[in-house]
Amino acid sequence: MAVRYWDMRVRLFAALLLAASLHIEATVPEPSYGLPLRGEAAERFLRTARVISIRALKSKAVTRPKKVELSDGSLTWSAVFKTIYEYQPVKRFDNGEVELNFTDSFEYEIAAYELDKMLNLGIVPPAVRRRINSEVGSLSLWVEGAMTEWERIEVKKKRPPDLEAWNEQMYTIRLFLQLIYDSDYTNINNLLVTPDWKIYKIDSSRAFRTHMELRREGSLERFSRRVLASLRALDRDELETRLDPWLTKKQIEALWVRRGLILDLADRRVAEQGEEAVLFD
Repeated sequence: MAVRYWDMRVRLFAALLLAASLHIEATVPEPSYGLPLRGEAAERFLRTARVISIRALKSKAVTRPKKVELSDGSLTWSAVFKTIYEYQPVKRFDNGEVELNFTDSFEYEIAAYELDKMLNLGIVPPAVRRRINSEVGSLSLWVEGAMTEWERIEVKKKRPPDLEAWNEQMYTIRLFLQLIYDSDYTNINNLLVTPDWKIYKIDSSRAFRTHMELRREGSLERFSRRVLASLRALDRDELETRLDPWLTKKQIEALWVRRGLILDLADRRVAEQGEEAVLFD
């Protein structure tokens, strides 16, 4: 009887230790930077979490975004709410440039995220369509603890510790910018850098122009094998289905043409310079 009682105490003690370890593991805080949620979990949170607060962002962004605090009762995270929709037959910029059929739309934020998912890039924060109060717009998950690329260069003057890894990320960012034909291409405030040197692309509301050529072919010097494989595997019908709610048929057609131009350019670079000089894993 004594042996059995001792055995029960040992088993009970072991069970308590296991429960304690599981509790400790479950209560470990999330990382303080980057994206706290991804994929369907992020989209569900953005669509359904209760709005705690909303305020205008103190930034130079002409699209007048707002920062929203959201909670589902157990998690509390921030997001960016953008309602911009502007169309001008002729847009004249301060630098003298002129753009015909200018559009600036919150819907392109969602299109950029959907395309990012299809290509499995992981560089565009999750974004959904949502109504908040009387306004409808895009709600994008906030990238925690990040600095803009402009801040990295001009304010903090930090250099990436692994220049090769950094450059490979930038090659993919440039490819994506060419693919979506982002007219705000040179605005490095639209790139966010986290403390672990991960780069995110934000603010795509001036992308998806209908041009049937690449904006800056010369910027595409090297290519990720994985990204090229994803581009080649992209299905036209699925692309139309996923992007049709956000883009016109002409925009989708132009995107498909630019996809082909990027693949042709990569093949040409490989033929001229060799795989080792052009491709990376």
